[in-house]
Amino acid sequence: MRPQRENIGAPDLPASLTWVGTEPESMPALTAGGPALVHFVEYAQLNSVRTLPYLVEWQRRYREAGLSVIAVQAPRFPFAAERDNVAAGLAELGVGLPVAIDAEHDLWAAYGCEGWPSLFLWSLGGALAWAHFGEGEYRATEETIQDELREMDALQDLPEPLAPLRATDAPGVHVIPPTPEVFPGGSWERPWIAGEDGEDLALDYQAGGAYATVEGEGELQVEIDGEWRTLPARATPGLCTLAEHPSHGAHSLVLRPAPGVKIWSLSFAAGIP
Repeated sequence: MRPQRENIGAPDLPASLTWVGTEPESMPALTAGGPALVHFVEYAQLNSVRTLPYLVEWQRRYREAGLSVIAVQAPRFPFAAERDNVAAGLAELGVGLPVAIDAEHDLWAAYGCEGWPSLFLWSLGGALAWAHFGEGEYRATEETIQDELREMDALQDLPEPLAPLRATDAPGVHVIPPTPEVFPGGSWERPWIAGEDGEDLALDYQAGGAYATVEGEGELQVEIDGEWRTLPARATPGLCTLAEHPSHGAHSLVLRPAPGVKIWSLSFAAGIP
């Protein structure tokens, strides 16, 4: 969405941030060279993970034209505030951008974020040009990036906006809302722990895909609609893909983790009819 005012300035980067990758000098320094995209994520949260390929591609496409891109890891889970986990988790996802770890959510509060992910595009000079909360609006975001770059050079050659990476990302496509996220430990602050809370975790869901936020080493056996398979042990806590379906549908799920493995969240992706 376009801002309602033209004079909203970019909050600067607190000195308390920990960085993975090259730390920018400041937001004024970033926006002095061109537009800057600041994307708040949680590398172990489904909606955030689904936006990251777009972020990486925009950085690749437009950095030579003057766009700066940084990600801000605003941890939702305790393990996601640890630098080693963030660095390893984002590397697995193919993200090589500078990433700030906003462990105390200071920058999150300064920006007024409304959830994961939250995206802000700042123009040359540091005025807010575009903001978006959640997934979606990928083409509109990229078109706004191009508008800002053409303010710097109206004649520069820019590519056609990126084609949707998933069928559910196409503008105007009809998607069916999935089963809401489930916190099997009872709340988002406590995980379900295999062996302490039971051996199996079972539920039915309706969605285009199912995912688990997992912490702890050990195999994870997964049953989808009566068919079992085994996911290997993870060295880094993060988001595991349990199933991806060609369209929205009703399914059954059973998880049988190794003892001590923590399941923080079960989340589901929207699907097409």
